[in-house]
Amino acid sequence: MESNQKNQCTHCRRVGTKLFLKGEKCQGPKCLLIKRNFPSGVHGLKKKRAKKSIYGRQLVEKQKAKEIYGLRDKQLFNYLKEASQKQGNSGDFLLRFLESRLDNTVFRMGLASSRAAARQMVNHGHIQVNGKKVDIPSFRVKVGQVIGVAKKSQTKPLFSKSVETMTKAEPVSWVGVMPDKLEAKILNEPTLDNCGFEVNAIVEFYSRKL
Repeated sequence: MESNQKNQCTHCRRVGTKLFLKGEKCQGPKCLLIKRNFPSGVHGLKKKRAKKSIYGRQLVEKQKAKEIYGLRDKQLFNYLKEASQKQGNSGDFLLRFLESRLDNTVFRMGLASSRAAARQMVNHGHIQVNGKKVDIPSFRVKVGQVIGVAKKSQTKPLFSKSVETMTKAEPVSWVGVMPDKLEAKILNEPTLDNCGFEVNAIVEFYSRKL
């Protein structure tokens, strides 16, 4: 994840939309974007969100994807580069690669309230894939694999409410959640109707570098 000491709320205020970087906190009335829906900084309130050029819009969509998945620019570009080498829609493959990350899968399961929290779970060795520990957040899950919490970690306070959070989590079609086992099975390739950014705009942004 890109090292950044700025308040996460500034990212949402900069692009003018919720990126849900703080998980449940972004759902409540205390969300800073609700109170201050304008760019941060001394002159933020006086600034108007000017109509962006095509390049400017593409840049904003790229920034959204980077912040949502916690990636560096080079990482996102490498995903797009790989996607462009596939036969078919590059945007669809890009989204598939991003959603297939292990940290994102843990988030989609409902084990973590944010991708940042999910990334920590993976880094600290709490997550298994088909019964084997995997501590690499970028690990790409595959159809048929079972993702779950390691047995030695299931009794930790961190997972004391996981059954409840997994049950209440917003379901995605490609993840079959089994809350009682703290597991989920990858049912098919990831697809999303609303990913929070325009995938094709990102493809267009990086196309000049390919």
